Amino acid sequence: MSNINRRVLIKSSIAAAIAGTSLSRAAFADADPILLGVSGPLTGPNAQYGTQWKQGFDLALDEIMAAGGINGRKLAYTFEDSQSDPRQSVAIAQKFVSDPRIVLELGDFSSPASMAASPIYQRGGLVQFGFTNSHPDFTKGGDYMWSTSVSQADEQPLLARYAVKRLGLKRLAVLHLNTDWGRTSRDYFNNAAKEYGAEIVVTEGYIAEERDFRSTLVRVRDANPDGLVLISYYSDGALIARQARQVGLKQVICAASSVYSPKFLELGGDAVEDVHVGTRYFPEDPRPEVQNFIAGFKKKYNGQEPDAFNAYAYDAMNMAAAVIRIGGTDRKAIRDAFAKVKDVPSVIFGRATFNVATRRINGAMNAELVVRKGQFTLWDGKPT
Repeated sequence: MSNINRRVLIKSSIAAAIAGTSLSRAAFADADPILLGVSGPLTGPNAQYGTQWKQGFDLALDEIMAAGGINGRKLAYTFEDSQSDPRQSVAIAQKFVSDPRIVLELGDFSSPASMAASPIYQRGGLVQFGFTNSHPDFTKGGDYMWSTSVSQADEQPLLARYAVKRLGLKRLAVLHLNTDWGRTSRDYFNNAAKEYGAEIVVTEGYIAEERDFRSTLVRVRDANPDGLVLISYYSDGALIARQARQVGLKQVICAASSVYSPKFLELGGDAVEDVHVGTRYFPEDPRPEVQNFIAGFKKKYNGQEPDAFNAYAYDAMNMAAAVIRIGGTDRKAIRDAFAKVKDVPSVIFGRATFNVATRRINGAMNAELVVRKGQFTLWDGKPT
């Protein structure tokens, strides 16, 4: 062999080795990933929750990929914007069910948007993992509906106990989102509060787009309650708290866990001082699952503090990975795998295992909080 041929061969071998290395690295990133479909709000009144979901998803995916992915394969998701509108969630469900690449669906944000699409997922044999769907009827839509969200049938009695038994409030006004979720939550709260001995002196619903609550709050003020209960999201809850103070409502305010977010403090300012909140997630919890999540989140997002919806999404992606490790990429096997996962590390639950009968997880943490000096803190039992 000539020197020229040897040099050509050596160069070719080196080039092939370099190319092989590049391909092996790229294979993990660029080969067909295991694909999840996400239906949720990226625009519209609930757009902030879609943004928070993506932050939680992406942090979990970083950790999943650093640990080798799913049996050596990449896990990824495609996010379709539903605006949390039932009409759009139905169209997205039809798209996901007909796409064989989608092995599991996550969402939608609100229970009404999810439940409108549930029959399509059930007929199509694609798991609908409604990880923020607390409506008690969500998982009754079929055996392809699973949720890591605490049902309102469990959560609202905890809020009622906090308001009535712990804070001693006996005459309550309840303001709630006039959605299926809000009305269902209201009913569970009101029933539990009455069982604890409280009187519901006024109940008012409002639409998600409403921005002026003052006439409603004047009626609440004139009913002379000793406590105001908000079944709200953080943006409308903060606005109601501001306007309540403006109309002279000085009574104690209690709010559902759906307001728990740094944004509630930011938007509410001084008006949310002394507001009481029950929540499933609290960053001062010393459990390693919580502290590792917070540290990772701050590192990835330049010191930003995570909130509950970041945690829900982070937990959901880790649960999806755990299920797919068992069930592979077959849709029916993935459904069956939800019943088989055990003690999955979780920010919200500690160690998460599904109750197969309800297709939900039992045992979420419950922290009784109050806003003091502009921060959520554990309530110390002292009067507001």
